[in-house]
Amino acid sequence: MEGETGDGGQKQNLQRVCRFGLAIEGAEKQRFSLRLGMKAQARLVHSKKAIPHTCLCEAVLQSSEHCFGREPAMERTKPRIGITLGDVAGIGPEIALKALRKEEVWERCTPILIGSASVVAHYGQKILPDWSIQVLGPPFLPGSMGKKIPLLDLNNIDFSRVRIGQIAQECGRAALEYIQKAVELCGSGELDALVTCPIHKESVQLAGIQAPGHTEYLARLCGVQEVRMLLVVGHLRAMHLTTHLSLKQAIEAVQRERVVETIRWADRALRQLGLAERRIAVPGLNPHAGENGLFGQEELEEIIPAIELARQQGFKVSGPIPPDTVFFRMDRGEFDLVVALYHDQGHIPLKLAGFDRGVNVTIGLPIIRTSVDHGTAFDIAGRLTASPQSLIEAIDLAARMAENRRD
Repeated sequence: MEGETGDGGQKQNLQRVCRFGLAIEGAEKQRFSLRLGMKAQARLVHSKKAIPHTCLCEAVLQSSEHCFGREPAMERTKPRIGITLGDVAGIGPEIALKALRKEEVWERCTPILIGSASVVAHYGQKILPDWSIQVLGPPFLPGSMGKKIPLLDLNNIDFSRVRIGQIAQECGRAALEYIQKAVELCGSGELDALVTCPIHKESVQLAGIQAPGHTEYLARLCGVQEVRMLLVVGHLRAMHLTTHLSLKQAIEAVQRERVVETIRWADRALRQLGLAERRIAVPGLNPHAGENGLFGQEELEEIIPAIELARQQGFKVSGPIPPDTVFFRMDRGEFDLVVALYHDQGHIPLKLAGFDRGVNVTIGLPIIRTSVDHGTAFDIAGRLTASPQSLIEAIDLAARMAENRRD
């Protein structure tokens, strides 16, 4: 049986995958056959389609009962978390594989990477050299740590052609396809939550998607008009009234109705996190929270009336509190969440508190979505120096939110 290697770049990619020792296993209920071609090109042959892969092994897999190489569990106990690789020219694939090395990740959930085998193979040989890739498809059964990289392979990019650390349309397109597939699987119930590695806004815009960011694109995919960003660093939480707006636009958006609505979203977020008391603080927009109108009228005209209305609706809200002390007071234990009135009012103190532990949660989607709170880090991509801690925290939080939803 002969395989085809294609051009030189693809051939080099296949050689890298083969040196990694890629072993592919199926997870659907039909019979698969895995064959090794004479030129290191393997094909996963299905009754309806053939998906090219590369490997060093021959295997015949009978059914989804072999998923993760174990007998199927009688009852699913751990949430199934889909982890998209993000922009593969950045640090997303690296931190995703580093997260899989952590036993606590497997104790909390069944992780499934959503990406491309050539990308995972490139980083796998460096980060998890003793592990093999296990190509899966829904249904995803419970799994545990066993030196297998669980991957839903979209086979949509040739990593040998990727320029690490560079903006590229192909990387943007691939990242969008990972997100689309993950949202589809969360919507159908095959996944319990989605955790996203970072995308690059310019790359996805080159791919034809005009969205300010990851959050807005997910809202569009899910068909919702309004979402909120929740930033979490340990016990510190901030929900943003606005996110990707200029400072001038953000100030104009501080309006009574929007403040009340965000307080309502904040209470909903704390419920999803399993908090019973749900104490919310609203800072002022101006220095010293306006000082009774000396430094601005927004507190008197918009923020204070919004807080009073929210209290009448039964929410436990404090404020307006001077913005230079409100996060200190939350850290001391007085509040469970701060409603940040613009992007940097929430991001600066929380990133200072734990830059590598921040988690971004999108509230308002019909699915659970958490994310790292950092970018693609093109400047260090490929150097294997990126910390996976933010991703590990995002996985843990997604698992907790999925468990709370079940309850």
